[in-house]
Amino acid sequence: MDLGSLIPSFGNLTLTLIAFLLALIPIVFIHELGHYLVGRWSGIKADVFSIGAGPVLVSRMDKRGTRWQIAALPVGGYVRFHGDANAASGSADTGALSQMDAAERRSTLHGAPLWARAATVAAGPITNFIFSAVIFAAIALYSGVASDPLTVAELKPVAGVEGTLEPGDEIVAIDGQAIPPLAEFGDFVAGLPNESPLDWTVRRGGAEITLQALHPQPPIVDSVMPQSAAFDAGLEPGDLIETVNGTPIATFTDLQAIVEAGGGAPLTLGVNRGGAALDITLTPLPRDLPTADGGYETRWLIGIGGGLVFEPATENPGLWASAKGGVDTVAYIIEASISGIWHMVTGAISSCNLRGVITIAETSGEAASQGSASFLWFVAVLSTAVGLLNLFPIPVLDGGHLMFHAWEAVTGRAPSDKALNFLTMIGLALVLGIMVLGLANDLLCP
Repeated sequence: MDLGSLIPSFGNLTLTLIAFLLALIPIVFIHELGHYLVGRWSGIKADVFSIGAGPVLVSRMDKRGTRWQIAALPVGGYVRFHGDANAASGSADTGALSQMDAAERRSTLHGAPLWARAATVAAGPITNFIFSAVIFAAIALYSGVASDPLTVAELKPVAGVEGTLEPGDEIVAIDGQAIPPLAEFGDFVAGLPNESPLDWTVRRGGAEITLQALHPQPPIVDSVMPQSAAFDAGLEPGDLIETVNGTPIATFTDLQAIVEAGGGAPLTLGVNRGGAALDITLTPLPRDLPTADGGYETRWLIGIGGGLVFEPATENPGLWASAKGGVDTVAYIIEASISGIWHMVTGAISSCNLRGVITIAETSGEAASQGSASFLWFVAVLSTAVGLLNLFPIPVLDGGHLMFHAWEAVTGRAPSDKALNFLTMIGLALVLGIMVLGLANDLLCP
């Protein structure tokens, strides 16, 4: 990607920037709020709670003596605790500490017990994970899960479904095969003929009738992934892909097979959009995807998700199931991220998988353009990534502070100021290097 092609890909640059800030600011606020709340709970006083950096735009002093402020540069934030020499809380203001009595020293980050310091530092990333899990759980609660027996709630706006299925139809059989329990439905669909239409038996108004309708998983665009060939080419949810390079296809599986077999060659899709015929040409992009055995494989993808030809009736999964699903999703993202980083370090997959602020901003705008659910999902994924990044054992990050606290716990003494300053400089150089690599990948990688 060259710099000249970057601006058009943003679409409306203002809306992209707004979406980026709407994603980033709550994540930063939640992270710093975790530090602040646990610090206050453990007896550590905060002098400043800042969202953004640079010149202060607005501020207010609360009754506890903490100044809450919004600064001009809305990237990042910090909590400056009592006795800190700087906003990073990496070193103490030794001059100020030397003039404090024991009680006041206890209210500083550097004068607090080790457990209080470690808990305060760890609270930021942990709060990011909790925030993500709550968003995932809320989406599950709002969206619901398909209810058993499988019932049509509404038809998707796809050509060819009108006059076939109707809302309220209970699906009894497809192609003469009885519908299994929902847990087995995916395998059931995979075993159906790759053709369309098929015979459907449905229970409607107390009676069973047989009709013809599209394959339950036709090549429809159910969702479009940000930063994908499909998004750049203008595919939209509801598009029905009828041909690929002039060859008719009947199922989403047909589409997947052709894309994967093409090896990245350009494809011309014959699309039916609300009855209008369109030809859309795109080039699949290589993506490194995790496999079941913990490894990675490179696949060519156009970046769309498929789905059923109808929206199924849903039921509330319950608070516990939603919460567990939220936690499981966060755990999966963390596991996949660590695996991806390890595979990049060992050279098993391309370093292009590491992206920077341009891709994050661009993705936030694309996610926002697809609706609130897509945007909230992106925010939750980004919050998990921010929490994980901050736990890396790199000085200047929370994980670096925790590494120093672990050293103190094992040896009984904190690292010397000389060692702290040296390691902090190395950590800062490493973080800047990662940022530069991410930015370079934004501009140069496909």
